[in-house]
Amino acid sequence: MRIDSSAPTRIDLAGGTLDIWPLYLFHDNAQTLNAAISLRAHCSIRGRTDGHVRLLSEDTGAEVEADGWQSLDGGGPLPLLARLVRYFHASGIDLITKSESPFGAGIAGSSALNVAVAGALAAWSEREIAAEALLAIAMNVEAQVINVPTGAQDYRPAYYGGVSSVKLSVDGVRRVPLDIDLGELQSRLVLAYTKASRNSGINNWEVMKRHIDGDAEVFERFAHIRDIAVAMREALAASDWPEVGRQLRLEWENRKRLAPGVTTPDIDRMIDAAAASGALGAKVCGAGGGGCLFCFAEPHDVPAVRDALASSGAEILDFSLEAQGLRITRA
Repeated sequence: MRIDSSAPTRIDLAGGTLDIWPLYLFHDNAQTLNAAISLRAHCSIRGRTDGHVRLLSEDTGAEVEADGWQSLDGGGPLPLLARLVRYFHASGIDLITKSESPFGAGIAGSSALNVAVAGALAAWSEREIAAEALLAIAMNVEAQVINVPTGAQDYRPAYYGGVSSVKLSVDGVRRVPLDIDLGELQSRLVLAYTKASRNSGINNWEVMKRHIDGDAEVFERFAHIRDIAVAMREALAASDWPEVGRQLRLEWENRKRLAPGVTTPDIDRMIDAAAASGALGAKVCGAGGGGCLFCFAEPHDVPAVRDALASSGAEILDFSLEAQGLRITRA
């Protein structure tokens, strides 16, 4: 038997970091907005007859082999894969992964891989796991690996696809799909890799600690980010593209003041070049400090924005908005 799976990455439009428990409990009507994109993470599981487990990351070349799931080391070179295989008690398999996302891109590549692997292992194990239960497993296992809290939003676009609001409140996390013309939105987006990877856990953890410790500046910035997410959702629903760009610009102005290192001189230079070429707004994906950024512009300005980013040293990433989330095939 063979199981193949894939899950999309995402761009986070607004409201990020508030999805980390318990930050959203301090801001009523908290939500994040995100859009799944076609740069996917892939997992393939193939049966073997000796009962061993072999894990292989085609992206890094790292490989682990053990005589069964019980022998896998959750602190070894492929800890996420090892912990997921241990959770599902899967033996007698080769598990192979690869990603279309650059390393440390900030577009939730690790979360997409997590969902793809968890979905494939559930299918291999013939376990019927409800969507939100599978996402809870993925989120909690990733927290074990990175040793800091994980947010709730990144797993939803990987599983469901599309453009959505992830509502965050005292009664839990709820995904609300947004009825948006994907072609209209995509025609206004430019995604670029800054060629500097980043670690989301570090930035988010520092910001979270400052918020919980009562830092008034951080609290105020998050209150603004919460309000911006609400306003951007309304603008998206109305196809008010200039307002979407304005809210994106406000989101970045508040986000880059959350902590040192969210932006860098290179990121500032790239965003300034894009703005001078017609971008209405831009922000770094994820926690910042590197990875990818995306710009929002009217369609007629998109070619100039792409050229400006490329001239300033960024790598333009071709993508499409992805309506479909987790895919699993059996052979």
